[in-house]
Amino acid sequence: MKYSRILLKLSGESLAGNKKQGIDEKVLDQYAKQIVELLNKKCEISIVIGGGNIFRGMSGTRSGFDRVKGDQMGMLATVINSLALESAIRRLGGKAVVFTSIRMEPVGMLYNRDRVVEEMTRGAACILSGGTGNPFFTTDTASALRAVEIGADVLLKGTRVDGVYTADPEKDPKARKFERITFEEAIALRLKIMDSTAFTMCLENNMPVIVFDMNSAGNLMKVVTGSKTGTLIYNKKGDR
Repeated sequence: MKYSRILLKLSGESLAGNKKQGIDEKVLDQYAKQIVELLNKKCEISIVIGGGNIFRGMSGTRSGFDRVKGDQMGMLATVINSLALESAIRRLGGKAVVFTSIRMEPVGMLYNRDRVVEEMTRGAACILSGGTGNPFFTTDTASALRAVEIGADVLLKGTRVDGVYTADPEKDPKARKFERITFEEAIALRLKIMDSTAFTMCLENNMPVIVFDMNSAGNLMKVVTGSKTGTLIYNKKGDR
């Protein structure tokens, strides 16, 4: 395998599938199967899931919620998704543990970097819920922070699009896909890949990011084994 320890970022919206909200069981099981396949290959995995299929803090703010309370509701939404994924992975025979960024036993264990690394080395998928535990930070930022903390080889951003394009390929048929692009080039082109805080953290800590289509079965294994799929975003100075 090209990458032996990964941080997988999944969007909450993707879990909703065609339902547009809530959790689509077929999508959930497809994600879980891909993760269990990697666990069986001894790949160490941590996962961060968004909560947009249940509640988005920013949308709540526009509806009149206090921003802090809205973001806290969004954190709880990520816990719901994390518990669903944990259950799906276990149902397929894999090991999984949910960690929460704020104290929430017995729902999950309080996040501790050393404990997460220990569980990963034992073959468990560690699902890191609750974002950073603080308002005003997205799950993109949480995934970048956790990837750096656990010493991941790469941050994998699973989306419904097969990489980074010059424009939204769902709206612009002439959009061109990048196979590789540096953080500096992505910033210069103002490509909306992750929020700026997450992007800067990856840049400054030489954490490569691969954006790929998680909804195509088998793609996760392809990325981890080094097959060309998705788009690699890397630090030119580190040149991975």
